[in-house]
Amino acid sequence: MQMKLGHIDYLNCVPFFQYLQQAGFDGTIVKDVPAQLNAMLAQGTLDVSPSSSFEYGRNFHDYVLLPNYSISAFDEVQSVLFFSSTPLEELDGQKIYLTGESATSVHLLYVILKEFYGCQTIDSCVPEQPAENYLNKGKPVLLIGDRALKASLTVGPEKGRQYDLAQLWHQHTGLPFVFALWIVHRHAYQRLTNEFVLLQKQLQYSINKAFQNLYALAEAVADRPWMSRKQLVDYWNCMSYDLDVVHVKGLTLFFELCTKYGYFTEMPELTFVDVANIS
Repeated sequence: MQMKLGHIDYLNCVPFFQYLQQAGFDGTIVKDVPAQLNAMLAQGTLDVSPSSSFEYGRNFHDYVLLPNYSISAFDEVQSVLFFSSTPLEELDGQKIYLTGESATSVHLLYVILKEFYGCQTIDSCVPEQPAENYLNKGKPVLLIGDRALKASLTVGPEKGRQYDLAQLWHQHTGLPFVFALWIVHRHAYQRLTNEFVLLQKQLQYSINKAFQNLYALAEAVADRPWMSRKQLVDYWNCMSYDLDVVHVKGLTLFFELCTKYGYFTEMPELTFVDVANIS
């Protein structure tokens, strides 16, 4: 039975996927933005995907996690950027424009503003027109993924300051921020248990090969001509693809704050696929 796997179509996912089929993965790969993959996971139309950590926390009863892997950052991430000409501590009640592509990044912004900058009321919206249009007007805007990377290279300081949310998180907590987890729908785990052992090995192969030669990986990414090879390599070197004790500590703190501010109705529990004991 074939596995249906989601693929966040952003540069930060390239190391996971570039050599995955070379490693033997023969399932179906579905590319989309995080919010759409979240919806497909929740509906059970995807078996597994690197997807928003917020989605796991929101619906953790429906999921288990592949161990060892995440999309995280210990300091700057470069692709989750908040642009504002207004100081963060003065944003209470001001309109903030979002891209709507990632629940994790949106709620990270909310948590940072409330917990660390004293904002009581956050007035945000996903506009019908591109959020970049409001950025050009000097309004507070959150961009993620490739759109954030593009804006960081083209938007001048006259449009406001650029805040890297992973960097802000690290400054205030000393911990990495986990943007995405490898989330498995529980029904898929019951149906495809042994296939997840193979997927674990295939992901490790792809990541290892990618980081053996990041410049070769950058050469293979021909559809992002707006970034140089060096910029691509620097970007991937900012990322952490592990999920160890320190990552879990950062993730747990984020979940605690989301629960504190009412974004979760209960504190999520982390449940992992036990790949070591599957025969």
